[in-house]
Amino acid sequence: MSSRHGDGPGSGRRGEGSGSVKHGATDTSTGSSPGGQSWSGERAERHLRSLELFGMRFGLDRVRRMMTALDSPQRRFHTVHVVGTNGKTSTTRMAAAILERHGLRTGAYLSPHLVAYVERVQVGERDLSGPAFAAAVARAAWAAERVNRTLAADDHVTQFELLTAAAFWALAEEGVEVAVVEAGLGGRYDATAVVESAVTVLTTVGLEHTRWLGPTVRDIAAEKLAVLRPGSTLALGADLHLDALALARATAAEREARLVQVSAEEVAAAPLAAFQRRNFALARVAAEAYLAGVGIALDEGAVRSAARETVVRGRVQVVAQDPLTVLDGAHNPDAARALAESLREVVKGPLALVMGVLEDKDAASMLATLLPLSTRAWFTAPPSSRALSPAALQSLARQLGFEAAECEPNPRRALELAQAWARARPGAAVLATGSIYLVGDLLAELAERGAERDGAARKAAGGDRGDATRGGADGDATTGRRA
Repeated sequence: MSSRHGDGPGSGRRGEGSGSVKHGATDTSTGSSPGGQSWSGERAERHLRSLELFGMRFGLDRVRRMMTALDSPQRRFHTVHVVGTNGKTSTTRMAAAILERHGLRTGAYLSPHLVAYVERVQVGERDLSGPAFAAAVARAAWAAERVNRTLAADDHVTQFELLTAAAFWALAEEGVEVAVVEAGLGGRYDATAVVESAVTVLTTVGLEHTRWLGPTVRDIAAEKLAVLRPGSTLALGADLHLDALALARATAAEREARLVQVSAEEVAAAPLAAFQRRNFALARVAAEAYLAGVGIALDEGAVRSAARETVVRGRVQVVAQDPLTVLDGAHNPDAARALAESLREVVKGPLALVMGVLEDKDAASMLATLLPLSTRAWFTAPPSSRALSPAALQSLARQLGFEAAECEPNPRRALELAQAWARARPGAAVLATGSIYLVGDLLAELAERGAERDGAARKAAGGDRGDATRGGADGDATTGRRA
């Protein structure tokens, strides 16, 4: 790590440095586990899926034991920790892009993914390679096996804990100097809380996951703010709920942390479309706070470059022009309101809504926001056992006075029907939203269509007849689609 970083979490602790393989570690060139058995991307994907049955289990004991087994990889780089209800992924990606453009080898840990698990770990703004990701999962699985032996019979390392351990190990092996880490759920007992961050970022706080985080905004904010380290910096998003803002100020004072908050002027000046201005302004403030701590002045040219070149998939993402088709992973009322505000810049004509929601979400409030913008709707089911039935969505829509709706359980078929409807009406557009699972499934379908077209074109031209590359221009689907 460069000496300009000074002292701090991870300073001088990278061990053998980038690309090294310590005794007993996985060989990232082959994806083999410490026992020597090679893991393919497909095996890594299967192993991660197999852990879904263990669900969520709060507590840091298991992941801390894994960090110990892996020789504490999270201490080999600095971190910026991003917590909040909405905007975490965008803010994480953008902060990482700004830091990368200041000459730092930067990583990012994101959740959830859209199409493939490998999307969750990035180095230099690119997804980790398939072999490197498989090697990281194999190494984390090796550590989990040892931790599981020490646990009670009814306890087990969870999927997210294993993913987090794999991500931190991979980022350390890749020699990153700083990683921007997105929390999964809450903060206090989230697996990512094992990092000791110089900068903590709080994006927004809304009523979501109340079963686990508490019934009020203040309760939820307390869970997220629990990760703030004494003497560090807390960066706050604009328009933070007043209860969350009051608690953030009190927590920062109690822990003698520096407090910075995005101003309305900074949001307005962010060089992006409206729907990402708040997130980018916060990413800029967070990156500036980190850079100041390691003695680097913020370069406005680097900031503008990050704004121009960073694309966050699944956030007001235009995937087709005939008809205009937009995908967005909004899955709670606050996100739906932000989406509705953004659509006014993108959609000018009649709108066909394709919507699928998980059963634990406030679907009624989301519908109340989006249906007034819609002319027609198709209700579908995200590919999840927790999906709310399309019939339930239709019933909620009727209670709101919206009758122009159909049920189509298959998301891909629902999108096709909506697109056919829109093509027949000049200026009409399609919006698919309500769940990240839904958006991921549709992106996978679009990538497969693109791969098939590319393969057919190459075959017709007499060129390469090999397998078409999956994932499309926006990402690498090396390890396959999420179930």
